[in-house]
Formats: sequence, C-alpha cells, structure tokens
Amino acid sequence: MRPPSRTALWLLMAAGLVLAAAPADAGAPAARIVVAFANEPLAAPGPAGTTGSRYGGTGYRVGQSAQRQAHSVAAAYALREVTSWPIQVLSMHCVVFEIADGRAVADVLAQLAKDPRVALAQPLQEFHTLTTAGAAATAPTPYNDPLYDLQTNMRSLGIARAHERTQGAGVRIALIDTGVDLDHPDLRGASVHSRSFIDRPTSGALLRHGTAMAGLIAAVANNHIGIVGIAPRAQIEVFEACWQLAPGSDAASCNTFTLARALAAALASGSSIVNLSFAGPTDPLLTALVQTGLKSGVTFVGAAAPAEAPFPTAIRGVITAAGTEQPLPVGALAAPSQHVLTLRPGGEFDFESGTSVAAAEITAVLALLVSASPTRLPTATLVSLLEGPTGAVAAAAVPPVDVNAALSRLDATHGGTTIAARAPRP
Repeated sequence: MRPPSRTALWLLMAAGLVLAAAPADAGAPAARIVVAFANEPLAAPGPAGTTGSRYGGTGYRVGQSAQRQAHSVAAAYALREVTSWPIQVLSMHCVVFEIADGRAVADVLAQLAKDPRVALAQPLQEFHTLTTAGAAATAPTPYNDPLYDLQTNMRSLGIARAHERTQGAGVRIALIDTGVDLDHPDLRGASVHSRSFIDRPTSGALLRHGTAMAGLIAAVANNHIGIVGIAPRAQIEVFEACWQLAPGSDAASCNTFTLARALAAALASGSSIVNLSFAGPTDPLLTALVQTGLKSGVTFVGAAAPAEAPFPTAIRGVITAAGTEQPLPVGALAAPSQHVLTLRPGGEFDFESGTSVAAAEITAVLALLVSASPTRLPTATLVSLLEGPTGAVAAAAVPPVDVNAALSRLDATHGGTTIAARAPRP
C-alpha cells in the first residue's frame, strides 16, 4: 500500500489496522468493502483571516489525485462505486465499493493490500443496537412528570438529589444511533437537533432506538408530561447512522460507512461526550476515528457487548457501560439496564432493557459531572470520580454508579462545593 500522510499513517498504526475478511453470507447481495485513498484537498486556500468550512461545505473536498486513484482501482479490480465521502480528520477519501461478480471479500482485500494506491481496505461491517423489550415497576416523586414514579433507574442513580446541583446545562452530547422522533411531546423544549447519514427514508415509527436513548438522557423535566431525563438540560446532537430493521422492534443496524460519516461529524460538532449504544466487529476505520477523538479530549461511552462484538468498548479509553443486573466487566461503569422506562415514537412511553440503556444513562451521568465542574474533566478523571477510591468490584450483581458521591469528590478536588459551571437554559 502507498503510505498516506504522516498524521493518517500514525492514526492507522495506532488503530492496529489489519485486513479482515467479512463473514460469509451465502444468500446475501453483492458484498461491499471500504477502500480509502490519501486525499489532498482540491479547494484552494481561502483568503487570510477566513476559516474553512466543515464537511459537505466548500472547504474540504476530494482531491483530483484521490479521485483518479479511486477510479483506476475500481477499473483494475472490477469494483462498482456505491458511495464515497472525504474524511478530513484522517486526510482520506473513503469509497464504498461493491464486488459484483461474487469474488470472496478476503481475496479482493488481499489484492488491494498490495496496491500502492490504497491507504486502507476493509469489509463494510455491520453493527447492532443492544436492547430488548421490557416490563414494569414503581416509587415517590419530586417532579410533576406523571410517569416518574415508574422510573426506578432514577432512584437507583440518585438523580433527584443530583438535579438540585446540576442538570447537564452547557454540555453537548453526540448521540450516534437511529434517528429520533423530535416531535415527541417529552422532547419539546429540550435541546435536540438531528442530522442523517443514511440514504433511506425513516418515518417516526422507525426511530425507536434513538428516541429511547434520547429520552433516557434528555426528556424534559417538570413539564407535566411523561418522564424525566437524567440530563434534561444537556444539548443533544443526533447523528442518524443506523436504521430500524423491522416495524415494532428496537433492533437496528449500521455499517462502517454510515458510522464513519457520523463519527467524523460528531468530532467536528464540538460534542464533549459521544454515546455509542451499539456494538460490532473490530473496525480499523472507525477505531482510527474514535482514537482521534480520544486524543482531542472527547469522552466516548459504549455499551458492554459479547466478545465477538468488541467495537467500540475494546478501544483503550472508551468507557464501557454495563447493567447492574449482571457481573460487571473489568473497568466498566454500571447502571440499571432492565425494564427502564423511556420514550417511544409517536408520543408513547415503554420499558426498555439492554446495555444500550446503561450506556445512555452513563452518558447522561457524565454530563451532570461535566456541567457541575468549573474545569474541564478528562475521561480518566470522570471514571475515577464515579469509581471512587477503590474502583469497581466484580460481583454477581453490582451497585450503579453514585453520581452524588462523585459530586462530593468533585467538591473535594476544588476545595468546596462546586456549582453548575454553565447557566441553565431558560
């Protein structure tokens, strides 16, 4: 392979990039792969004193050299281009190719590995959300939201007390998921914005998983409607990269390309916390993007998953969120993950289970800490605040993180009681 720019090469080496064969799928349509080329921007520098525009704007575009290489590689290996996109943070032009003649993905990738025009080649992999259907439960109420009594997770996490100090104001969270029903009554008044990176229509009924995660984080408090979010004053930036697989089901799927676009956009958005409530195989391109974010101080939260789905939690520095109902993986943070009440599209509410739920809860708890701190909190500091002096202990059932104890530790760090570092939204 021809080496890309120094920055991109370092990132790829840090990610431990290897060429991996996609799983065989006998009756599937033509297999797809992701191929990246070193990309020198086409656009000329702007006038002195101006700033470049973001992805999709007029600043970072595909260079002529990268375009020529993509076309020549497609012709040389009988590949059909499906879609493409320049990734600024890696100085690459990424192309999704289809292998239309039935050749094995492993064979094609092995050939591309020897081609000096290619900076990266890998399967177009799939990732899946981690929730299951739920049932119900009950308790008291400091809120006027009528379903708060059913939110047993809020009591387990001590959120009502924490809300006296902080509700996540001033914190921007990137939610990479399915789309979200922005018209849900319990999100009206919340700061939730959405961008889509998929090429298929999504009606409100097909936004179940993302709507559920957004509700756990940011459902409006004290609006006489439904439930209370853990960080109701946080700003949620939704990056739609996954699609629901069937009506009436939370199961959703994403792939390397949609997630790469969403991750790059999340990094460009200025979000300080990125929620990844899905899992899948090791992916070189996505790993490089996450590692880029980690190096710039972004905190990533992933849902605990089986060993065969190590992305993203196997990446060093990514926080693993697990359920309190099972033994805690080493280094993970725990939150309730069974029968947790949240939002459904179309103004509905229902119970949700799975480590996706725990990831959204941990993300929101982190937002409370970040909002309460007068100084920036690196990921390692956030984890140490929630773990406490001795760290997490493996057990058959584990207590959830204690946000109020973490706030007390934060106070001690700053020599007294901290206040919410950012003013709440009106």
